Amino acid sequence: MEAEAAGSPPGGVESALSCFSFNQDCTSLAIGTKAGYKLFSLSSVEHLDQVHGSNEIPDVYIVERLFSSSLVVVVSHTKPRQMNVYHFKKGTEICNYSYSSNILSIRLNRQRLLVCLEESIYIHNIKDMKLLKTLLDVPANPTGLCALSINHSNSYLAYPGSLTSGEIVLYDGNSLKTVCTIAAHEGTLAAITFNASGSKLASASEKGTVIRVFSVPDGQKVYEFRRGMKRYVTISSLVFSMDSQFLCASSNTETVHIFKLEQVTNSRPEEPSTWSGYMGKMFMAATNYLPTQVSDMMHQDRAFATARLNFSGQRNICTLSTIQKLPRLLVASSDGHLYIYNLDPQDGGECVLIKTHSLFGSGTTEENKENDLRPSLPQSYAATVARPSASSASTVPGYSEDGGALRGEVIPEHEFATGPVCLDDENEFPPIILCRGNQKGKTKQS
Repeated sequence: MEAEAAGSPPGGVESALSCFSFNQDCTSLAIGTKAGYKLFSLSSVEHLDQVHGSNEIPDVYIVERLFSSSLVVVVSHTKPRQMNVYHFKKGTEICNYSYSSNILSIRLNRQRLLVCLEESIYIHNIKDMKLLKTLLDVPANPTGLCALSINHSNSYLAYPGSLTSGEIVLYDGNSLKTVCTIAAHEGTLAAITFNASGSKLASASEKGTVIRVFSVPDGQKVYEFRRGMKRYVTISSLVFSMDSQFLCASSNTETVHIFKLEQVTNSRPEEPSTWSGYMGKMFMAATNYLPTQVSDMMHQDRAFATARLNFSGQRNICTLSTIQKLPRLLVASSDGHLYIYNLDPQDGGECVLIKTHSLFGSGTTEENKENDLRPSLPQSYAATVARPSASSASTVPGYSEDGGALRGEVIPEHEFATGPVCLDDENEFPPIILCRGNQKGKTKQS
């Protein structure tokens, strides 16, 4: 195991890490600090290259990057009601919008940009940043919990439907209509996330003991996992792998859990005629006579793999990604470090920590180096599988590096809406002055 930085981040205004987020295809990490924000490449285990850094906006508490493009959305504590959208390679502001209360979270894909306040959600068209819809019937959502499918062809949005129970509202961001309501948990929601294709939705409650996965758009439960039984935890991060084969959950404890989404068939092979096999059948049959809560617990799947953190109680987020053709678990922590673990998807077990990077170290700042612009293709988390062929019929030519693919390569059609976002094109967005606005009293109400 190698480590670049074992100590605390250096002092000064930059030492306060206020936020961190992985981009939609897990190729980039963004962090916000008292001094501004930084963007890092995740294309290598050995090096954590800084792609961009800015000190123009201090005290950043939200920073989100659109895939591997140059579009970045920033919100600062100095102006917590204002969203700023930048083209960081050109150093220009695309637009800014002000809202009626503090911005709690922002989600974006190539079709929609969502701004979540405590009691409302604003849906923008990312092509021109025009406001399409304002959801005002949203229950109080003090943490700004919401999720957006990264596949813009459906652009499903999920948000809590109740302040006291684990109800999820599934909303279609394209048709701007409510799809269904899912009774996911008894307790209040703590985390929700879509898989890459937008066909599944995972959720966890504030208890943090059970994680459920639902099919989209019908909202039917398809998987149920038990994270633990002994203690309640605060789930801080919930994320699917890009191929939707794994689901990862981190919390305020020292353990990260990875679950495998295996398709259960009705025709199971016969158990071997052994004493243990016979007792196993008897035990499962007995669960039919136990109370429902106990029976459900017996049928819930346990973690396929785990990772041990060297800390607990720290804010953190995790993701599952393929780096240098191998499956990795990445954990960014408020202690100022990025932890990279190796995972063999065949064996599971405990993940091995192979690298620790300081988020405050002297990363390689190269404004024009886009070595993190890997194609936004749905990659196999097993990583031994070759990248899908580019000869698929449902493809369009890559427009630019900022489009999310290397120049000259082909991008899957589902990664672009009609008229792809091409941030190298000066005419892609209207003049800045026409894009600014104040969202008080001139919105479409739901």
